[in-house]
Amino acid sequence: MKAVVALSVALSTLLATCGLVAYDRLVVRPGRLVGIVDVSEVYRTKETEFAALLTASKSDEERQRALDLASAFAKRLPAALDELPADCRCLVMLKSAVAGASDNTLDLTPLLKAKLERRS
Repeated sequence: MKAVVALSVALSTLLATCGLVAYDRLVVRPGRLVGIVDVSEVYRTKETEFAALLTASKSDEERQRALDLASAFAKRLPAALDELPADCRCLVMLKSAVAGASDNTLDLTPLLKAKLERRS
């Protein structure tokens, strides 16, 4: 009889522990994760690229192509930003809105740059 009670207590403890660990890993921790994106860095990089293209262009066609690239970038950026929360399963904030990084923050700027390069 004591063995049955001990086994019952051990099994109940094991199930409760497994449930708490699963809750922590699947619900609590992902909710605390914050992704930060430095959009101004991405913008400055692209702005430099477009300025170089415009100054190096010798014909109206080359200038128009540079302007078309800038226009396409302006359309791709919001779409790429909208995809980031689904990619990291976290809250995404601008780097300028975060006072300091912690263990629960991810820098998603390289991911954003990669998304924009893939679409160009």
